[in-house]
Amino acid sequence: MTETTALPDSDTEWLIPEDALERFRERAVVHDRDNTFFAEDLDDLRELGYLRAAIPREHGGLGLTLHQVNAEQRRLAAHAPATALGINMHLYWTGPLGDALRAGDTSLKWLADEVVAGKVVAAGHGEPGNDVSIDDSTTVATPVEGGYRLSGHKIFTSLSPAWQWLGVHARDNSDPDHPKIVHGFISRDQEGVSTVETWDTLGVRATASHDTLLDDVFLPADRVVEIVDLGQPPTGYIAGVFPWVLPALGNIYLGVARRALDVAIATARSRTAVSLGGESVAHKPFTQYHVAEAELALEGVTGQLDALTAALTDGADLGDRALLRLFAAKENGTRVARTVTDLALEIAGAGSLHRRGELERLYRDVRAGSFHPPNTDSIRAYVGAFALGVL
Repeated sequence: MTETTALPDSDTEWLIPEDALERFRERAVVHDRDNTFFAEDLDDLRELGYLRAAIPREHGGLGLTLHQVNAEQRRLAAHAPATALGINMHLYWTGPLGDALRAGDTSLKWLADEVVAGKVVAAGHGEPGNDVSIDDSTTVATPVEGGYRLSGHKIFTSLSPAWQWLGVHARDNSDPDHPKIVHGFISRDQEGVSTVETWDTLGVRATASHDTLLDDVFLPADRVVEIVDLGQPPTGYIAGVFPWVLPALGNIYLGVARRALDVAIATARSRTAVSLGGESVAHKPFTQYHVAEAELALEGVTGQLDALTAALTDGADLGDRALLRLFAAKENGTRVARTVTDLALEIAGAGSLHRRGELERLYRDVRAGSFHPPNTDSIRAYVGAFALGVL
């Protein structure tokens, strides 16, 4: 089977070696079946330096660019989708951290040191009933001497068994006329932090994205990274998360789809049909048409994602369409991935329904793409209003 998951960069030297990726693929089957966390993959990735990949070399990292990290993530996802998705929730904190350090901002050097030491950072943004992500919060931040006390319920906390630092946001209502959103990092060791094991899902099961409960958890002032007025967009470090997370989500699901199509093509080449006199179904016009549709779809979104991550790495000014392009990267990447994976099952035939086959798992994993914030409805609301000039 031809490996086609790499970005078109002739100088690319992969951080994760092929033998490690094959181990991840083998483990993915077991983790999906048993609904277990990818702990062994995480250990291997830590040993390879992947957790500190985006931290500048002069600060103990590997100095990978946004473009390079996206390439690695696409390739990793083609082998172990849940591993790539889970570790993305760590990488999207470390990417803007590396950007800040390169710009001379050392205010979060403490977090970089923790990452270099092998600590895992996770995201505590999901909340029951909160459909506006970090624009608001159902978690309460009560000002106290030296910081805040946080109480709330976080959901979809990927990396739940492994994180040491959790990036959270909460709402400060101490001035009812001027509520604020507080962003900061809490440690797993702090009193009042607990995990409730709720993750038993259709796909990406190995992410272990359990619930996290915060019961009067102290957020020290020196761990607060930004406070914004309710209704105002974040700036600085928090805003810097978007270029790192949204294209990467598109690339992760693109990697899943590329693998699904490769598996389907290999199946079509080997599966024979009586109607063709024993020839493979690769000779059927129906099969060729579906393969063409899938390849054309992948080609379009691959170019879109590659162009965007290259532009972001080069520091290009995307102008007033910057957010639209970031949203489009996530939306088109995940949507095309679902379409291509659906086509892959058509190409491979009914045998792809068997749970013992890889395609069945990839089909389930790729379903999660549309649910990552901003979801499909939110993206269309923004893009439509922007294009119509009614924001």
